[in-house]
Amino acid sequence: MLILRLCVMMFIQYVIWGSWYVTVTNYMTTTLGFTGTQAGAAFGTTAVASLLAPFIVGLVADRLVATERLMAGLYALGAVIMVVLTQATSFVAVYSLLLAFCLCYFPTIALTNAMTMRSVKNPGKAFPPIRMMGTLGWIAITAIVGFLKVEATTTPFLFAAAACVVMCLYSLLALPHMPPSGGGQKVTLRAALGLDALSMMKDRSYLVFVIASFLACIPLTFYYSFTNLYLNEVGVDNAAGKMSLGQVSEVVMMLAMPFVFRVFTVRGILLMGLGAWALRYVLLAYGDPGAGVWMFFLAIIMHGVCFDFFFVTGQLYTDQEAPAHLRNTAQGFITVVTYGFGMLVGSLLSGYALDYYTTTTGTAIVRNWSAFWLSSAAMSGAIGLLVLIFFQSRARITAKPPEAAAA
Repeated sequence: MLILRLCVMMFIQYVIWGSWYVTVTNYMTTTLGFTGTQAGAAFGTTAVASLLAPFIVGLVADRLVATERLMAGLYALGAVIMVVLTQATSFVAVYSLLLAFCLCYFPTIALTNAMTMRSVKNPGKAFPPIRMMGTLGWIAITAIVGFLKVEATTTPFLFAAAACVVMCLYSLLALPHMPPSGGGQKVTLRAALGLDALSMMKDRSYLVFVIASFLACIPLTFYYSFTNLYLNEVGVDNAAGKMSLGQVSEVVMMLAMPFVFRVFTVRGILLMGLGAWALRYVLLAYGDPGAGVWMFFLAIIMHGVCFDFFFVTGQLYTDQEAPAHLRNTAQGFITVVTYGFGMLVGSLLSGYALDYYTTTTGTAIVRNWSAFWLSSAAMSGAIGLLVLIFFQSRARITAKPPEAAAA
């Protein structure tokens, strides 16, 4: 059954990402002794790859090679890189290998999404539950990594390598054939980066949304980069496993979003999302593994509100505001702004901030985690004020008629 094969594809796809992403800065700082700035820079390879991935997809998958064959090649190369990464210890080697892996892996996110949408009759209805299997894959692998207590080892890289091998074979043997669909079309830098969507910036509210989306990725990266390290340092058992509760909440909130859209405007939902980010960081700042552990749990569980209310709503708002001929371009543009430039800046700043709030006495390293998280809370609050004051649109997320959705 095609739907089942696509669900399995999504599950393994996000096992690859989740196996190492949550714990990599913990490994780099705890085991390899990297500084926060170095760890943040290495974590930022995901953002660099997000900037370059559109070129790989646009130049190769759409014009030269069948999608499933390109995916198989990328997964195979990614598996080799991950195995080599287990032996790397210098910053230059780790950074280079992580960047090489991300350049292989991140194009496959767009490719698996595109394959799914091209394979089903009604993408609007079929894609969300298929994509949800990816979240379940992330939850499963992070729970395993946490249960085995291997966050600060190279084992997560081996998990990723093994999952890449599985996906390489699965792409060739089980996925539908997707021949190139854009042969002969001219590729431009403007189109690859989605810059045709700049015309949408004439709407002041959408311009404010784009700016806020870029800025929101900075505190977002603080969470992604260093929460696992923080929880392990303060003595939280099975930190990676507990962090997977964030993806569970994401699934729950995704199911609740249609109701939220009926009740609140886009402005209201964005403000609630940013408010949740600020509260989450306050909880992380004042929680502890003893009597205050409930603050850690609540901060993690709030991930569904934090992510879905701002970023998922933003993607839908972008799709709704874009002219029919610019919808794909607009999604590419907002992805480059957020997961590309925003996450890159956030990765660098989060690493710098960690070093700023770290002191070394002899061989002892002491980090002022409360100040680190409160700085993130302040950023989230400031972005919320930006949206509150300047985002004046009263737009709501509404269901499109079938002909609009297919445009």
